[in-house]
Amino acid sequence: MDLAFAELATQPDYSPETRAAIARAPRIFINGRWIESTGDQTIDIWDPSTGQIIGAQVDATQVDIDRAVRAARTAFDDGRWSNLAPAARERILLRLADIIEAHAEELAELESVDNGKPLTFSRNMDLPSGLGYLRQMAGWASRAGGDCINPALHPGGLFHAYVRREPIGVVGQIVPWNFPFIMAMMKVAPALAAGCTIVLKPAEQTPLTTLRLADFLSEAGLPDGVLNIVTGRGETAGDALVRHPLVDKIAFTGSTNVGKIINRAATDTLKRVTLELGGKSPVIIMPDVDPATTAGHAAGAIFFNAGQVCVAGSRIYAHRDVFDDLLEGLSAQAKGWNVGAALAEGTQMGPLVSAEQQARVGGYIEAGRKAGASVVAGGHIAGHGNGYFVEPTVLADVSPDMSVVREEIFGPVVVAQRFDDLDQVIAAANDTELGLAASIWTKDVSAMHRLAARVKAGIVWGNCHGVIDPALPFGGFKQSGLGREGGRSGFDAYTEEKTVIVKLG
Repeated sequence: MDLAFAELATQPDYSPETRAAIARAPRIFINGRWIESTGDQTIDIWDPSTGQIIGAQVDATQVDIDRAVRAARTAFDDGRWSNLAPAARERILLRLADIIEAHAEELAELESVDNGKPLTFSRNMDLPSGLGYLRQMAGWASRAGGDCINPALHPGGLFHAYVRREPIGVVGQIVPWNFPFIMAMMKVAPALAAGCTIVLKPAEQTPLTTLRLADFLSEAGLPDGVLNIVTGRGETAGDALVRHPLVDKIAFTGSTNVGKIINRAATDTLKRVTLELGGKSPVIIMPDVDPATTAGHAAGAIFFNAGQVCVAGSRIYAHRDVFDDLLEGLSAQAKGWNVGAALAEGTQMGPLVSAEQQARVGGYIEAGRKAGASVVAGGHIAGHGNGYFVEPTVLADVSPDMSVVREEIFGPVVVAQRFDDLDQVIAAANDTELGLAASIWTKDVSAMHRLAARVKAGIVWGNCHGVIDPALPFGGFKQSGLGREGGRSGFDAYTEEKTVIVKLG
């Protein structure tokens, strides 16, 4: 399976801004100040395009986490943010968005160096999408309210009743490594708009844009202690944050297995929990489509961000009438994608985020081979020292019991299967413990709506894949998570409802 990848473009030189960010001494951001850890452990920061160490971050201790949580607790309890007029919170968040936008090019490069995704994607998708969430949620600060109700109580009195929405309190937020900036904005924006205070922990693989965010908070007008940023490993710093008794809610995006661990740990203090977890998303292709065109879209659904996407279209179900042509087109797409370093011009797909993830994906490809799957395209991984690259890979001749069909690979690997009728494809699409997303490709709009109603997934796309909008709720069915992010649902997740009943007269 090993491939030298000697033809891959080398990583261009970093900009001065990126060099300054990665040269920063390891610190954590608590109560509006950069401070040293109470411990002496650090975690290396790697460039996935080269496999080289480029910096270091704090491996936060339990004492560090406690300091951050107590800073957030004080900032919430004294009302410096929660009692601020909603319109004032909105203005500060919009100002923060403007400051981030002024540094967009710098942040895009930092995101690509840290994660490995092509610079064009970070520049044109990640930064604008993250800013979209920040600006959308800023507006909810002054728009959200409760209800007034005429209670149907006993006939002997008159009552006035209303429901208040109040900020939930101190929130611990744990961000994944596949979309560090977007996911930070998806979590931070609604929590701040609602009046919560935050301890934010980026993934240990990709801390750079989150740490850079801290430099902008004071300029935007955010009070000290409202947003605290700590780095560290999930099993230590993340666990301490989840279990801390002064944290009222945990928001986590990541794997289903880790989400289950967090959910169990959070029950000790009955924390509110939002979990956006894994997916094994079906792509259902009907016989009336153009196979060549649809193959291009299907390739984008799985190879974008090197397949490290929770909604990646990793299971293709194509009708028997178009399956062979679709598979041919998909294989041509896989062979044609330009794989290279994140900052190199023309790169369509960068490396995976880490050596661990590369090994995981390579293990699934090998398991598929041994189980009898055919590798129609790709299947090779870069040799040691050449970055964490995996070729876009298409597997066929698979069966429903194979691990490559049933489990989330989180890499550029797609399994292609054929179907004969709608009942068969719906049963196959729903034959999974996960239920995050799906897409349906057909010219028959009526059939599209009928299929969408039967697919068990939190989001279903028609003739597109991966379209996420900050005005719409996002989350999964079954073991793909709990709760929603985005839209009114995402804002409400950071509030508690309080019912007030007053007797009149």
